[in-house]
Amino acid sequence: MVNRFIYGVDQLSKTIGHAFAWCIVILTLGTSYEVFVRYALNDPTSWAFDFSYTMYGAMFFMAGAYTLSRGAHVRADMFYRLWRPRTQAAIELTLYILFFFPGILALVFSGWNYGFDSMGIREVSVNSPAGVPIWPLKMLIPFGAGLLALQGVAEVLRCIVCLRENGWLPRLHDVEELEKQLIEQHSRAAMQETQQGAAR
Repeated sequence: MVNRFIYGVDQLSKTIGHAFAWCIVILTLGTSYEVFVRYALNDPTSWAFDFSYTMYGAMFFMAGAYTLSRGAHVRADMFYRLWRPRTQAAIELTLYILFFFPGILALVFSGWNYGFDSMGIREVSVNSPAGVPIWPLKMLIPFGAGLLALQGVAEVLRCIVCLRENGWLPRLHDVEELEKQLIEQHSRAAMQETQQGAAR
């Protein structure tokens, strides 16, 4: 039951993270269009700057939970990686309770007020005469923080399972860093060479 909840939250974070990842494609197209009309046609747009930070901000707010679900947030793990799983889980659980949840819940509540006030006045950007609406971006703050808090609950449960079983639950797998793939490829090649040497 606990494992199903953890993987259900992981899947939700993955779905939303993948959906908002398309913002980078839209951002690339918009920026490319701006560069073309600015330098080739000498006719810059009045909305490109607001458009770029809105797209990037949306992706940033809504991908945080997905990143947490993959254990991909930046961490100084020079000591952490040497510890036993139970020790890692105990430290993580303590840090989630002391620092993560107070900060994230503050962001949810203050972000809701901030976004709701912005929506109430239909706030637009003051950076250009185009009047690009920015209240939708501000409304994403509490939703992104809420999703991050939900993923935090799943991570706390993951820590509790690790404390009980002395092993981490495997994470959902959808993407992998190139560095990890290269290390595994090198390890396989080295193992094959060793086996071929032993066979001779």
